[in-house]
Formats: sequence, structure tokens, C-alpha cells
Amino acid sequence: MDTIASLFSFITTPVSWVIVQFHTVYGAIFGPDTGWAWGLSIVSLVILIRICLIPLFVKQIKATRAMQTLQPEMKKIQERYKNDKQRQSEEMMKLYKESGTNPLSSCLPILAQSPFFFALYHVLNGIASGQTIGVINESLLESARKAHIFGAPLAAKFKDSAETIHALGASVTDVRVVTVIMIVMMSASQFYTQRQLMTKNVDTTVKTPFMQQQKMLMYVFPIMFAVFGINFPVGVLVYWLTTNVWTMGQQMYVIHNNPTPGSKAQAAYLERLTKHVTHHGKVSRRSEKTIVKAIVAKGRDRNEAERKFINSLTKAGLAAQSDGSVEKSSAQAAMETEDGTATTTATAARRQQPKRQSKSQRQSGTPKQADDPLSLEKSDTPQDAKPAAAQQPQKSGSGTRSKAQSGQRKGGPQRPKSPSKK
Repeated sequence: MDTIASLFSFITTPVSWVIVQFHTVYGAIFGPDTGWAWGLSIVSLVILIRICLIPLFVKQIKATRAMQTLQPEMKKIQERYKNDKQRQSEEMMKLYKESGTNPLSSCLPILAQSPFFFALYHVLNGIASGQTIGVINESLLESARKAHIFGAPLAAKFKDSAETIHALGASVTDVRVVTVIMIVMMSASQFYTQRQLMTKNVDTTVKTPFMQQQKMLMYVFPIMFAVFGINFPVGVLVYWLTTNVWTMGQQMYVIHNNPTPGSKAQAAYLERLTKHVTHHGKVSRRSEKTIVKAIVAKGRDRNEAERKFINSLTKAGLAAQSDGSVEKSSAQAAMETEDGTATTTATAARRQQPKRQSKSQRQSGTPKQADDPLSLEKSDTPQDAKPAAAQQPQKSGSGTRSKAQSGQRKGGPQRPKSPSKK
């Protein structure tokens, strides 16, 4: 580890300078020789580095999602050229070039902060050995050697001998307890971060070897941290624990606001977005418009959660536009009343349906009631008005009987009379 750290000695001076500047601020508050002053200086160094790495983190997210999109094509290439590794590699590189994807982009944040990590390790080793390094002079060196975090010196390691730890003014028990607790927290935070990624932000519709690799890393990384952690100084453990917590919080924010398409996080996000849009009738934030625009552009290639989102907007009388905005649909706008009150599609459909007549009404030919709002026209003639011919009484004794009374059928051939028995 010391050999690797010496390779990054060129960045030792900038890292030590940043730590000293933060120590000047925190030393005025907590005291220059306290563990709080030096510990918070290391934490602030991590935050500063991670803020500078945010553009690389965004690029990492895009590269990871692009790799997930290419997984089906990659699997086909692997199956097609499984006996020809050279041709398989050529086809993979061709696929990366055509899609503009770089597999190494997902590792950029880790690679970018590695020089700072090893430079900090080099600075703390210099403090442990009593050597001035970078901009840390004799007075700052003495102050850093006195600084303890919960009883453990910043430069102490888990595997240090009792003599080395006593020289730093601490006990072996305090150093080992603090380092073990920090290693466990470091490994747990790394495991939770990876597990959160696998359970919430992975496209569950595509089963690829990439998912198996991520599951393997979920268990490999915590073990690596536990193994290497016993060789790290306490100050480096503070650095790595802080960057793990930052990564976990950053990932939680991304999963909540910009989830991977097809994941469980996307289904939960679109459900929240549906409630917001149907309540306010519009999309307010720029990130929401970007997601709605991407869903509209997919067309028939939408997944189940995206189709559910579009259908929910349609039922609410809204329509997603190609620019990411949400407006009232043409059918909904046409049904707006003069006073500005809206009528839902379902209500309008129920109002347009004609009232069904009963069976007795259909057989007797009774017309629809006059108070039916859906009748096409109303009769102006009073209900008790009858034709004049119908109002004239029949003359008595005319001997005329109706066809119904005589047993004859209405229209058509008449039924022959059966001969009477004598």
C-alpha cells in the first residue's frame, strides 16, 4: 500500500494544503489539537472532492443505463460467437462504437478519486512516522499527532503494534474498537448502497449476466473493505466512510427522482407523478418534463408502468405532449361548459345514453316520457288530446265487432271457422 501511495505523491501537496485550510477554520471553533478539527477537515475534503466529481457521476449514470439497454444485444453476440472469442470481442467493440457507450464510464468516479485517496493515505503515513509532508510543517505535524477520534489517533492502524500506538498517546483497545466499528459501518454502507441499486433501480424486465455481476459485487465489495480496512489509518477510514455515505445519499436521490426505466423505482415514481399531475393539471419541474417527454417518444415500446401512467392521464382528461408538458385532451376541452366547469368523459358518456324502455312499454308502443331529457323532440299536443275520429262514440246496435272480438287475425289470412256440430 505504501508503494502505491508513493506513486501519487505528486498530488500530496494539494491534498495537504486543502486539509490545512479546513483545519484552520475548524481549529478556531473546536481547538487546533482536537480530533474534531482534523476529522472534520478530512470530511470536508471528501465533500469537496465529491462535489467536483458530480459531472462524472452523471456520466456514470448514463453509461450504466446505456449498458443495461445493450444487455440483450450483448447476450445475442455472446451466444452467436461463443466459440470465437476474438470475433465476440470485435462485435462487442462495434456495438459500443455504434451506440456511443463506453464500459469504463461507469468506473469514472472511483478512478477519479483514487489519486486523492492514496495521497491522503500518504499524508497520514507521514504523520504516523513523524515526518513533515506537503504543506504540513512541524507545528501542524505535532497537532495532528495529538488529534484523536473517540480515543484513536488519526494515523493509527488496526495492525499497529502496541509500541507504535502508545507513541501516539493511545491504547491498543481504543484503536482496535474504533477501527472495527468504522470498518463495519463502511462495509454496511457499501452493501446497502449496492443492494438498493439491485432491488429498486434495475430493469426487472431484462434478465442478463449484468444483473448477476451486480449481485456478486454486492457481496464482494463489503468483504474487500473489511480486508483492506485493517491496513488503513483511522483518518483514511474516516475518508472512506464519508465517501460511502455520500454515495448512498446521492444514489437514493437519483433513484427517487430519476429512476431506471422498467425498475420498481420507476413504477413508484410514475405513481407519485400521476397523483401530482392529475391534482395540479400540469408538470412543474424540468426533470419531470424530461421523463414525460421520454415516455411519449417511446410510443408502443413503453413498459407496463409507463402505459399505466399514460392511461391514468387519459382517464383524467389529460394528454402528455411531445415536449414533456401535459395539457387537457381535445375531448375534455370540447366538453368544457360556458361557466368553466369541466365534465369528465365518463359522466358525459352516461348522459348521452338513451333511457331504455320496459318490455311492456315496447309491446304496447308507449312513447318515451315527455320529461326524458334525451328524447329528440317533445310533442306539443296534450296527452289527453285524441283524434276527432277516436273521440266520436260508436253507434249502438251497429253490430260491428272488432277483429279482436271476432277472433280474426289482424292482417294476413283469416282463420277458417270450424263447422258447428249439430
